Amino acid sequence: MSKNPNPDGKGASPVLATLHEARRGLASVAPKHIEQVTAELFTSLFVLESEFRFKPVSGKPYYLYEQPERFWLGITPPSMMSADVGGRFVGVCELQSDLTWTLELDDAVAEDEDFMAWLAAKRAAFERRLGEAETVDDILPVYEARLSFYRRASAFGVAHSLGRSMTASGISGLSYDEARGLLTDRTSREPND
Repeated sequence: MSKNPNPDGKGASPVLATLHEARRGLASVAPKHIEQVTAELFTSLFVLESEFRFKPVSGKPYYLYEQPERFWLGITPPSMMSADVGGRFVGVCELQSDLTWTLELDDAVAEDEDFMAWLAAKRAAFERRLGEAETVDDILPVYEARLSFYRRASAFGVAHSLGRSMTASGISGLSYDEARGLLTDRTSREPND
């Protein structure tokens, strides 16, 4: 009788459990219009470009810092972290229950014209990418090998959540311009008060 080399079933199961957990609770994701999808996608991708090696929990604040050549996300608030150690405090991030991320910029960062110009250029590049993609779905982060495990799992959650929202709102499979056209058509048909 041969011994089972994996009697506890460990190995792939933590990966599968993490991915399953990333999808759990998304059974009733709300439909979102294209502007909401793109805003949430841009913010989520920006946060996921930051380094972190922990499993984020929805509803908990995380703190985004900037150091030379990198951003990083941590659990330590700026009141407990010196700029010499953490770098420049950028803002507070939160993983939402639908697995998208929010970012509230620190006042000093929001008033920094250079940073805001850099962020606007980054958003413009993202908009160009959207315009060049065959469908908005093509921009969703499917698998990002360069990301660490929890960043990759979070990207999977963002893609799954926004994909479901786009399906529910009827914009899945459409180009960015087509989806924006639907938004314009719906707005023009709404009765005025």
